[in-house]
Amino acid sequence: KMTNIQKQENRALSPVNQMKNLLANQGMQNLFADALNENKDRFLASIIDLYNGDSYLQGCNPKEVAMEALKAATLNLPINKNLGYAYIVPYKNKGKLTPQFQIGYKGYIQMAQRSGQYKVLNADIIYEGMEIKKNYLKGTFEIVGEPKSDKAIGYFAYFQLLNGYEHALYMTKEVITNYAKRYSQSFGSDFSPWKKQFDEMAQKTVIKKLLSKYGVLTTEFQDAVKEEEDREVLRATENNAMLEMAAPDEEEETIEVDPDTGEIIEEDAKAPF
Repeated sequence: KMTNIQKQENRALSPVNQMKNLLANQGMQNLFADALNENKDRFLASIIDLYNGDSYLQGCNPKEVAMEALKAATLNLPINKNLGYAYIVPYKNKGKLTPQFQIGYKGYIQMAQRSGQYKVLNADIIYEGMEIKKNYLKGTFEIVGEPKSDKAIGYFAYFQLLNGYEHALYMTKEVITNYAKRYSQSFGSDFSPWKKQFDEMAQKTVIKKLLSKYGVLTTEFQDAVKEEEDREVLRATENNAMLEMAAPDEEEETIEVDPDTGEIIEEDAKAPF
């Protein structure tokens, strides 16, 4: 147990130094060594770099950040924001900043590729001027036209297995945005990846939905998707409860859902095909 003097000294340390002390703890070292073996030290250094460069994360409990980072380590996904494999995202929970591990779209691609079953696996952006022509028989589509601007109008994901089976999914930006508003607890906040990396988060959403429904999945992929979907259902339930408390007398809104994607369809949204 820490003495009162040790507790006072710890409180006087900067958040980054608190994190360094925490990660130097032998018990914490063992946890990351079990997940990463010889890559442990490099990953621990990346946690410190991430924490040092994010003032929002520094508002979170260092141990909570480290434990969320351990989830990424267990899946062997780097947490450098610029790489797009995984994120540690701070969000406000009852006025307190709480960190949460999230997989990026490149992380989902990497985990799917570990099955050894994919010949091609891709996610990307459709820009203004480009058009989708769907092949209903094959479950794929052709992209025609050239970008007229850098304005994103939608996002797609595509895979082909080694045995030749292929499938694709396209979602408009409007449908993606509705999804994020409904399920992301931090959507609209300054620290949300939807605000800073919307394109990456949109590609993650479409590739996760494509692979979850049609892909060959490793056990770790299935577990990661289930954990994230469980959180999304919880967020949607909480958001609906908050809306009902805020506006109990308003007329109930009818929500139409796309049967293929499970996405909410706006009343004035055009069908993507």
